[in-house]
Amino acid sequence: MNDIYNVIKNVEKIYNNKYTYFLDSKLQKLVKSKLGKIKYHIYYPYPESEKVIYYTNSLPQVLLYEIKTKESLNHRDVLGTLFSLGIDPSMYGDIIIMDNRYYIYVLDIIENYLLSHLFMIKNCKVALEKKEEGFLNDYQRQYEQMELIVSSERLDSVVANIIHMRRTDIAIKIHDGDILINYDTVKSSYKLKNNDIISIRKYGKFR
Repeated sequence: MNDIYNVIKNVEKIYNNKYTYFLDSKLQKLVKSKLGKIKYHIYYPYPESEKVIYYTNSLPQVLLYEIKTKESLNHRDVLGTLFSLGIDPSMYGDIIIMDNRYYIYVLDIIENYLLSHLFMIKNCKVALEKKEEGFLNDYQRQYEQMELIVSSERLDSVVANIIHMRRTDIAIKIHDGDILINYDTVKSSYKLKNNDIISIRKYGKFR
């Protein structure tokens, strides 16, 4: 139901010559399927960004902030804090970790809320510093190597080991579209191939 509401909300924005909120790969396909022949553009905060914005006439107002901290964080730490603050995922883009520095793209409409509420992540003090537009234009996604022992190359088996969850729960996530392969839906029995990209909502991207 939440996906249906998000699709309708974002399609209406395009019909009204405005721009959408941030769309993950799943919402991109759903929104695109409803737009038909309507012309629109796609805004990429940086060249390989996973979350994008559809727009018609005016460019979206997107800001880039560095999350400054002396402690070590990971993608889930940042996501968990944003969730606990009640910030909808459509209000922010990709979270980028590069050379032990942390960046996040946000829509300007949540800037004040973010600045007045985001002080701690995983019991670590943080500060926000605005960066210039285009600061990460040369960024290329890097992958951290993981070693797993799995019973098979089936998608549900591998993902269960990645996020430490039962295969029955993984199957539900796959059915709900929360786990995608190469930005598309597949079955739990799908056998992974070299260079497949696994996108897991709220956990990140794996290859």
